[in-house]
Amino acid sequence: MDPRTETGDGTEPSTTDRAVPGTGGSSPASHDGAEVRGPERSFAGQVALVTGGTKGIGGGIARRLAALGADVAVTYLRDRTSAEKTVATLTELGVRACSRRAFFGDPQGDVPAAVVDWVTAELGPPTLLVSNAGTGVERSLMDSKRSHWDWTVETHARSLLRLVQCASPGLRAVVAVSSPGAQRVIPHAYGLLAASKAAQESLVRYLAVELAPHCRVNAVTPGLVDTDAARSFGRHEELFTTARSRTPAGRLTSPDDVGAAAAFLLSDDARMITGQNLVIDGGYSILM
Repeated sequence: MDPRTETGDGTEPSTTDRAVPGTGGSSPASHDGAEVRGPERSFAGQVALVTGGTKGIGGGIARRLAALGADVAVTYLRDRTSAEKTVATLTELGVRACSRRAFFGDPQGDVPAAVVDWVTAELGPPTLLVSNAGTGVERSLMDSKRSHWDWTVETHARSLLRLVQCASPGLRAVVAVSSPGAQRVIPHAYGLLAASKAAQESLVRYLAVELAPHCRVNAVTPGLVDTDAARSFGRHEELFTTARSRTPAGRLTSPDDVGAAAAFLLSDDARMITGQNLVIDGGYSILM
């Protein structure tokens, strides 16, 4: 059985929303006509692609990059309404933004290449990449099928590699969004997703070496974030309660927390950080 059928995802052609110009994207000019870029617009002139960037963790990252002046392209899988709202939110921050439906789990196609071509046509060649699109099946390893493996690894690992291949050499920095399951066992049918995230983290390290010094590649691993994706897994309320009670910071990680960390890693302030994985969980993972 095609795994997309199991989740209700169709294979209809992608829907593209045209780039919407912002109302205040230009940085102020100095008296001699030179462009002024203060820290609040440190990504002015950059084009960011955020896959899975319309809500949840990806939405938090997209908003942060737009607030810092980057033009932002986001992809989504099913929820076009949320995508349209996200584009409106981003343009209100004074940048150009656009959205497109993209399913990265099909090993037969080359969706990453099509997405990079689309971003280039709408906003210009991407200089910043956030690989956040995530999907898969909640199924034990022993019950999994080849189609489930292909779908999950294609979405989380190969799509990162292919996006980088298609967007180079213009990329300046890349961030992949990983999961605690890449390093630690999360019970109850998380094995396929965990294995694909572990492969993604390995790619981050190897790409960091291959692309140096012109492009840096890092990962972020958020703690438990209250998103639609997290709520799609069984026992999510139990997981939320446990995480809140044992996190030293006293609360769950938020999409804005992840957005701030990702923006830092994409910025020149992190110029000597590459091949690393930054954990954003309020101290949860350091406890025994």
